[in-house]
Amino acid sequence: MGKTAFIFPGQGAQYCGMGKDFFETFPTARGVYVTAGEAVGMDVAQLCFTENRDLDITEYTQIAMLATEVAILKVLEEKGLRADCAAGLSLGEYGALAAAGVMELPQLFWLIRCRGIFMQEAYPAGGAMAAVLGLDADRIAGICRETTGIVSIANDNCPGQIVITGEAPAVEAACEKLKEAGAKRCIPLNVSGPFHSQLLAPAGKRLAEELEGIQVRSPRIPYLCNVEADYVTDSARIKDLLIRQVSSTVRWRETMERMLADGVDTFVEIGPGRTLSGFLRKMSRDVKVFNVAKVEDLEAVLAQAQK
Repeated sequence: MGKTAFIFPGQGAQYCGMGKDFFETFPTARGVYVTAGEAVGMDVAQLCFTENRDLDITEYTQIAMLATEVAILKVLEEKGLRADCAAGLSLGEYGALAAAGVMELPQLFWLIRCRGIFMQEAYPAGGAMAAVLGLDADRIAGICRETTGIVSIANDNCPGQIVITGEAPAVEAACEKLKEAGAKRCIPLNVSGPFHSQLLAPAGKRLAEELEGIQVRSPRIPYLCNVEADYVTDSARIKDLLIRQVSSTVRWRETMERMLADGVDTFVEIGPGRTLSGFLRKMSRDVKVFNVAKVEDLEAVLAQAQK
């Protein structure tokens, strides 16, 4: 018998108005936005639903995305849909933590708010990131190691799409070498920091301080962490993995490969965009993939769940 996974997107999928129809339709979703707002001391619903520049600034993007993902998640759970496992890309891992029930929601929202601020402030020089198309991870990692300065793989998203991160001159130099080595394209990303780079290690240390006072429970369903692309079932490991995640490579391709090998045949992407679904379709055409970003998306998912 097949398995179902909930997967949660990361930064970059946000848009003004995300989650608004859930907020207006379901008291459960509305309650999540209220809880998030009370936890972090801001009007999270207004941040998500009204035109503003903050939504694309890391320290605000992360709480907005997580609140939206959890609001949709809670409606799905209320409708009776359950997952066998969960995973999320970068900040999306916190959506997976919500699905696994490892901490109280106010604590989870506070933690992601701190994470966003710490990541924003960790490297004031800015840094850079670039998407590399058409070259395998080992080759890219090798060229990054050969490049002067700090540059490494930030995200191994799917076959043929990898993101590098680090100091701006090093990323630029690596891109030139990667194109010479056969990369189809190297696309600079419009980001405010060198995310998932060793340059973000100070953010991880600050996050560790916040985690000290947070109680973590055993996952009620296994989730796969970005750092190891493996299941987490022991609550004692969660804090360390979250600290390391800030400055470590997001091993998303391996995460999806692990799920596929373990018999997951239905994936439900929860939150704005279809980024993760696109990655999955490059890896397997034999699985069912659903996106729940709007209320109208619920019907298809719930109909499938009843079969």
